[in-house]
Amino acid sequence: MTGEPDDFTRAVEATLFASEQPMSTADLRLHVGTSGDLPATLHKLQADYAGRGINLVERGGLWHFQTAADLAHILRREKEETRRLSRAAMETLAIIGYHEPVSRAEIEAIRGVQVGKGTLDVLMEAGWVRPAGRREVPGRPLIFATTPEFLTHFGLTSRRDLPGIDDLRAAGLLDPVDLAMESAMAAGAAEEDGQSVVEMGDEDA
Repeated sequence: MTGEPDDFTRAVEATLFASEQPMSTADLRLHVGTSGDLPATLHKLQADYAGRGINLVERGGLWHFQTAADLAHILRREKEETRRLSRAAMETLAIIGYHEPVSRAEIEAIRGVQVGKGTLDVLMEAGWVRPAGRREVPGRPLIFATTPEFLTHFGLTSRRDLPGIDDLRAAGLLDPVDLAMESAMAAGAAEEDGQSVVEMGDEDA
């Protein structure tokens, strides 16, 4: 880094280093106050640390320091625990990522099969999915969304960085999810068309 950082910059840097969890700008303000331009300071620090052994990154509106991607192997333990997801869990995670927030019933409607008892538990234990409140409809079903850890694990800045459906189809990925979604949408459209025809028939009568 070049030049002597001011006290506000040093405070932001120290707070991020000391934090065990990624921090939002609102969280940072509680520690460093409002005397400085926080967004500009964060982007300056991000530029200062680019190319160094650790980088300042932003994922889903949360900021944290992490080891540079090309040096991660140095700190990686010799024995790693590989988290393997079943196809059902992968499909469920994809649906939540692309359609969040979604309820269990909405996930099942897209997949065309019931969500296994432990599928959502596995995704929540992995830290990639979280409960996101309840849908304000009869029964108030619980809805689910992805977490900042999901973005970090898959190297995404935000959900906008997820590949498009056409990209996934071209790569041969998630076809069952894609096809189920299209079938559900087509069935819904056909049902609406049928309802419209019935209503028109009633009016003619």
